[in-house]
Amino acid sequence: MLTRKQHELIGFIQARLEETGISPSFEEMKEALDLKSKSGVHRLISALEERGFIRRLPNRARALEVLRQPDDVSAKIAAPVAAPASRPATPLKVPAGRPEPANDVIELPLHGRIAAGVPIEALESHATLPVPAALLGPGEHYALEVSGDSMVDAGILDGDYALIRRTATARDGEIVVALVRGEEATLKYLYREQGQVRLDPANAAYDPQFYRPGEVEVQGKLAGLLRRYH
Repeated sequence: MLTRKQHELIGFIQARLEETGISPSFEEMKEALDLKSKSGVHRLISALEERGFIRRLPNRARALEVLRQPDDVSAKIAAPVAAPASRPATPLKVPAGRPEPANDVIELPLHGRIAAGVPIEALESHATLPVPAALLGPGEHYALEVSGDSMVDAGILDGDYALIRRTATARDGEIVVALVRGEEATLKYLYREQGQVRLDPANAAYDPQFYRPGEVEVQGKLAGLLRRYH
């Protein structure tokens, strides 16, 4: 048996897909169902996914596919009574000419600002950044806002959004997010030499930073950049 909120959510997703071909954002689902937080949306989606009504397409924060629906999902979203448990779920009939769900935008977690001058603490947040999927490859990604000018010769400017593929390993010469001494994060070229880790800027005005191996943890590699022009 689906709960009332589960009925409302699958109906809202289905209606949005038929209208635009794009599944609604978590914020839109939260507002449509009058929920207090996005965590409630996550729980509803997980429950519907476990029961085979919807599925999340890999690496696509805004791509939900409705696989089937209860018989009365076409009723008004605000219907107060959930479908009886004895009613079987029926396969979803896709309307002719309906566009496929758009998978070209990914909403990446936006984890605060990262230094491109001297290390600063990378702050966690609940914000997201919509990113064209073509900018990313396989794997899990997140975004950081760049602060500073030490990577300008690599084309990375203050205010840019660095798109980071999450990984704990990197080769020499790659641009990485390095967590220094477990407290501060910085975006730099990574090199290992003579038993040390060297974090190189891309600006002659800044000096390389040297650390013991145990003081530096790789948290990701640069996968792309977004820039806003004002």
